[in-house]
Amino acid sequence: MSTSKSTAARPAPLKGGRRTLSLPVVLLIIAGALALVSLVRLISGANDITSVGQVAGALELAVPIGLAGLGGLWAERAGVVNIGLEGMMVLGTWFGAWAGFQWGPWMGVLFGILGGCLGGLLHAVITVTFGVNHIVSGVAINILAVGITRYLSNFAFDGVQGGSSKQSPRVDPIDKITIPGLSDWLQDLQQQHWFLISDIAGILGGLVTGLSLLTVVALLLIPATWWILWRTPFGLRLRSCGESPVAAETLGVNVYKYKYIAVTVSGGLAGLGGAFLAIVATGIYQEGQTGGRGYIGLAAMIFGNWMPGGMALGAGLFGFTDSLKLRGGAENVHAMLLLLAILLVIAVFWQLYRKKYVAAVISAAVSALLFTWYFLTDQVPSQFVDAAPYVTTLLVLSLSAQRLRMPKADGVPYRKGEGK
Repeated sequence: MSTSKSTAARPAPLKGGRRTLSLPVVLLIIAGALALVSLVRLISGANDITSVGQVAGALELAVPIGLAGLGGLWAERAGVVNIGLEGMMVLGTWFGAWAGFQWGPWMGVLFGILGGCLGGLLHAVITVTFGVNHIVSGVAINILAVGITRYLSNFAFDGVQGGSSKQSPRVDPIDKITIPGLSDWLQDLQQQHWFLISDIAGILGGLVTGLSLLTVVALLLIPATWWILWRTPFGLRLRSCGESPVAAETLGVNVYKYKYIAVTVSGGLAGLGGAFLAIVATGIYQEGQTGGRGYIGLAAMIFGNWMPGGMALGAGLFGFTDSLKLRGGAENVHAMLLLLAILLVIAVFWQLYRKKYVAAVISAAVSALLFTWYFLTDQVPSQFVDAAPYVTTLLVLSLSAQRLRMPKADGVPYRKGEGK
């Protein structure tokens, strides 16, 4: 009798449920990944893959993508698909540069956010109030943003010293932080090329050397978003609009208001990413400089399973591979072939453990091809170097697609009063 009661008292595990990784397990995975990268560096001789410059460059390239992804997370957690992130970034680059060269970089940051907010507000009006398809609205905003900025450039930049119809005058840089003593010591340690120790020093050195103040702000926005959306009543109401707006309305939540707030904030974050590109990354506005980063930010958000931490990891992965092609190019990307081949070998054993034999055979075949490619060549073609960040994004999304769960009402049309 007592046995049956104790058995009944324990809830059965959910079928297909996912276990949350504990902190020690996460730290162990990170340590293993660092050791593997260090091993690849020693074998390949590509010492730049974990250098201070590589990490600092990866961070700078990841920030605008991460901000766009963070913007997408805000919108989609409220149930609005935001394909218009690219256009909102474009508005952020233009308004950021326009205000920045006249009144200083921080004023440019403010105007870049406002420019993105205007795009987000327009997307909210079209999708929330008028119920237009979210994808159609987002694509329209992307097209509209390009046309508006090109038109405005003819008046604001053409004829101004250093400007033209396709670029702005140069914007003064935002101050950068370097921790004296610690930065030099970590850089010296990294240049010793020791196993694991030099790699850790290179990563830490990249975080304390030449760090823009705007980068610090962007990094702080990730935990701030997590706290607001998952630890406050406001965040609970906003997320309820993305899970079940009808149920939220029956509980007294003004669904329209929260969707408007979320999509406007989404645009502001994307605009901040655009302002970062124009003010920090390049110091100038140039037509087409976003280069699809809004779409890549959306991919990073999906890879991160609509969570801030996972999104940051996805943005960092793209920034890292993008930085590889800028520093050492073909040699660094060639070393990544070896890393990918070893990772696929690990995947083979994991698939065999899970009795997924077909997936294990495919992984083994691809791994063998990569090993062959690596050992028979010294470099990879320049075309592959340029495509490496985008190929990495597609591979990661394809491998993680089976473990994703989007908000239940994401992209679902909703009309006010349905819950009454």
